Amino acid sequence: MALSSNPAFKNAAFGTGGVKKAPAPNMTAEQLNELYGRPAAGPSETDRMSYEDVIRKTLAVLAVVLVTGAVGYFIPILALPAALVGFVLALVNIFKRVPSPGLIFAYGAAEGLFLGGISGILESQLPGIIGQALLGTGLVIGVTLALFANGKIRASARATKIFMIAGISYALFSLVNLGLQLTGVSQDPWGLMTGIEVPFLGIPLGLVIGPLVILMAAYSLVLDFTAIQEGVRNGAARNLGWKAAFGLVLTIVWLYIEILRFLAILRGNN
Repeated sequence: MALSSNPAFKNAAFGTGGVKKAPAPNMTAEQLNELYGRPAAGPSETDRMSYEDVIRKTLAVLAVVLVTGAVGYFIPILALPAALVGFVLALVNIFKRVPSPGLIFAYGAAEGLFLGGISGILESQLPGIIGQALLGTGLVIGVTLALFANGKIRASARATKIFMIAGISYALFSLVNLGLQLTGVSQDPWGLMTGIEVPFLGIPLGLVIGPLVILMAAYSLVLDFTAIQEGVRNGAARNLGWKAAFGLVLTIVWLYIEILRFLAILRGNN
């Protein structure tokens, strides 16, 4: 059973037993000898997903995020509409059965405008925060990938259940927080996340929740890596590499936002 809770990976090919093998046809001895004499076919020849293909596609989408992020940095007014467009495109890509590279790149473009806009606004108030957020995001991705590649960290059914409960709880908290901000009940820059109005044991709530959410995003990366690993082992179709790339970018965007928010709260309270 696949453990990934990232909705972008909801495909049988990303779980064990997701791909059925066709029965072997009857072949003559000469045909078998010719077949065995051929060089082994790679993922490209068999039109199957590979790690290299997923990496290339992920980097391509992230490149779009960076380019449009530069635009959003200088035109921050685009951040809000881009966030709405990015949310809609995320839902479309999640529920679309056959991945569309165009829609995935469009999602990356919208998210880049959004991230660039909010990053530019925070950078004007807290110089250097973009570099810190990018460094933090890169370190979390690098450490998580290294630990996963060396077998030091693995997804488990129990940890995934805890992750899902925590994720749903955080989503509900975020909705309540957004509602309080939109209605003007909370005047803090990050709402309840700032924690000035509702501290936890004297500590701003955001400084307590922030590290936990960053750990959740890191575990989401582990689930993504696991789903990709299972997809490659199961011989997932090559076009599903776009699904994998989209899922990774989705998690990376979430991770960057949470690190950026945590740094803003941390520096704003000093």
